[in-house]
Amino acid sequence: MDLTPVRPDGIAPPAAHYAHGVLADGPQQLLHTSGVVPVGPDGVVPEGIAAQAEVVWSNLAAILDEAGLGMADVVSVTTYVVPGQDLAPVMAARDQALSGHLAASTLVVVAELAQPSWKIEVAVVAAR
Repeated sequence: MDLTPVRPDGIAPPAAHYAHGVLADGPQQLLHTSGVVPVGPDGVVPEGIAAQAEVVWSNLAAILDEAGLGMADVVSVTTYVVPGQDLAPVMAARDQALSGHLAASTLVVVAELAQPSWKIEVAVVAAR
C-alpha cells in the first residue's frame, strides 16, 4: 500500500512536522488504537509530560508491533493534553517516535483525562 502525504500548494503549510493528510491507497490492514495512556509496563505513571509522552509512544510502538505494523504505517495521530503543559516535549516525542515519517496530526487540549495523573493520551490510525 502506498501512503502519500497530502500537501496542497494552495494552503499554508502545516504548523509543525506533520502532514495535512495522508492518502492510503489500497489498504489491506487498518488499525485504530484506543487512547494510549502513560502507564508503563510496571504500572508506574511518570510525573512530567516529557516522560509521559515517551511512555505513551513506547506503548504505541508495542501495540503496532503486536499488530504486525510499525511507525511508518501510522497515518493519523490524535494527541490529547491537559492544560498548562509545555507542548514542545509532546511534539518532540511524536517526531522522534515517527523518525521523520509524516502522518496527519491533531493536538487537542482537554480539561482532564480519565485519571488525574495522566497529562497526555494519544490515539493513532495505522494502515498497511
